[in-house]
Amino acid sequence: MFAAERRNVILEILKDKKRITVKELSQMLNVSEATLRSDLSQMEKKGLLTRTHGGAVLDSPIKAENTFSAREKKNKESKIAIAKKAMSLIHDKNCIFLDASTTALEIARLLKEENIRLTVLTNGISTAIELRDNPAITVILLGGMLRNGSMALEGPFGTSILNQIHVDILFTSARGFTVEEGLTDFSVYEVELKKVIVNKVEKVVAIVDHTKIGDNSIASFASVEDIDLFISDEDINQDLKEVFEKNHVQFMKS
Repeated sequence: MFAAERRNVILEILKDKKRITVKELSQMLNVSEATLRSDLSQMEKKGLLTRTHGGAVLDSPIKAENTFSAREKKNKESKIAIAKKAMSLIHDKNCIFLDASTTALEIARLLKEENIRLTVLTNGISTAIELRDNPAITVILLGGMLRNGSMALEGPFGTSILNQIHVDILFTSARGFTVEEGLTDFSVYEVELKKVIVNKVEKVVAIVDHTKIGDNSIASFASVEDIDLFISDEDINQDLKEVFEKNHVQFMKS
């Protein structure tokens, strides 16, 4: 089991039990206590849990800085610049998927003012609301579970509709991106949804501001090989350029 998968399982256990000891986790997962202590420390740094003597507890109230409204205000100019670049990829009669990220919301705000015929699928409540008054755009909101502090509908409940509709482009952000893990996110349920979408769409476009490159979150939903185009607000280093070239990932700077 990879580290990201193991931490994913730990989070699921904590959601059920609320409190767990390292010894209990070791027995359940057949992993050394030293490895699990490292996992818990990394997860605490990401605000997923709180370490206790000998174990961990799940943070019940979501931290204010992790709410959708708080995230929307971070790096706003970078997100707008990325959204403007992404607009060049969207054409009349396309069917696109906008994830529930704050960067995708900026794309929706630009699309709202366009006279363009589109079908937009999304699991983002704010994104759907933003687009509802444009008569040329058909909006399909995927159903799912709504988390505290989130504006995303999550889980596999809405994925059946993806078998009925051909989607040209997925625009997706992430909490982090590394070469090793690819695009990663915080919510286990949203990751599961995004994995399905990545496998269904014609083109995967990552819309990731520079602060997230080199960072990592709890679980991966797309490897470097899955990404067709990567848009960011700052240039990337030569090593990452070479990785992208090797994996046929086009890079665009906003």
